[in-house]
Amino acid sequence: MSKDPNQIEINDLAPYLRENIEGFGSLQAIDKFSGGQSNPTYKLTTDTAQYVLRAKPPGELLKSAHQVDREYRVMKALENTDVPVPRMLHLSEDDSPIGRMFFVMEYLDGRILWDPALTELPEDANAERGAIYDSMNKALAALHSVDPESVGLGDFGVPGSYFERQTSRWSKQYHASEVDHVQDMHDLMAYLEAEMPEDDGVVSLVHGDYRLDNMAFAHNSAKILGILDWELSTLGHPLADLAYQCMQWRLPNAGSFRGLAGVDRKAIGLPTEDEYVANYCERRGIGKIDNWSFYVAFSFFRLGAILQGVYKRSLDGNASNPEKAKLYGAAVPVLASMAMHMVRENSNS
Repeated sequence: MSKDPNQIEINDLAPYLRENIEGFGSLQAIDKFSGGQSNPTYKLTTDTAQYVLRAKPPGELLKSAHQVDREYRVMKALENTDVPVPRMLHLSEDDSPIGRMFFVMEYLDGRILWDPALTELPEDANAERGAIYDSMNKALAALHSVDPESVGLGDFGVPGSYFERQTSRWSKQYHASEVDHVQDMHDLMAYLEAEMPEDDGVVSLVHGDYRLDNMAFAHNSAKILGILDWELSTLGHPLADLAYQCMQWRLPNAGSFRGLAGVDRKAIGLPTEDEYVANYCERRGIGKIDNWSFYVAFSFFRLGAILQGVYKRSLDGNASNPEKAKLYGAAVPVLASMAMHMVRENSNS
């Protein structure tokens, strides 16, 4: 049986971490987390504590992808702000003992909530469900209110239209990883290029994958202990993060999708999409958002391009979770179809 390329041997790692992380202790176990598709993540258990290691995947990688050093940098910069992030402990670059870049951060003793409908909570926990969504809203507004220059991230992105740059980037990534022709994805790219809004000059830090299961919550409250998975973070437009999270209200809650479409949100204590957006705008002190459907369509496209890349890596043998990656590949035409249905509906209204 061939060795799992994601496997890390204790003897390869233990001496290095003892030397580079104060008080690290004796490494007892390395356990790979089952979630996550892009950068494999591991729990490190020593004789005194637990840590988390996040690494680049093995194998040939798409250019500009899997930049764990950017994740480390942005979380390190946000440690003393109102944005909840885990504490960064060490970044291993060229001298990595496992042959690929990684970083180590503190282990957050919290809970990951996977279902946007929060079915993990008791049926009578409506107040907690609403509080969790309000915590996410508050943390997103806090992130977008950080002055990048003040935390040393003024050079964390390229100047110019964020949506134009991102559409170009993910179009190239999609074409590079396309396996079967999906007409709706091509129509969606054409729509985004044709309806591209003028750059309004608004710039903030953006997370890039802001959603419920990329956060660790306290066990007994709605407090966010840390926002995780910053691989796609950059300087960009805050509406990209907001629209991306609001896809959850539109995606089905079935199959490989975890969304809120068809869920009686009021009955379980969740806000509507309009209420969530309004609360965010109030926290940021901004008015009504024009052309909201463009930002939502962009989010569908970007997610489709990301999942296509994950699927292509599974075919190449480099996916962190190959079986789940194949399901994601099947989701791409569904996402594109949903986005184009929304676009056509809006154009006919």
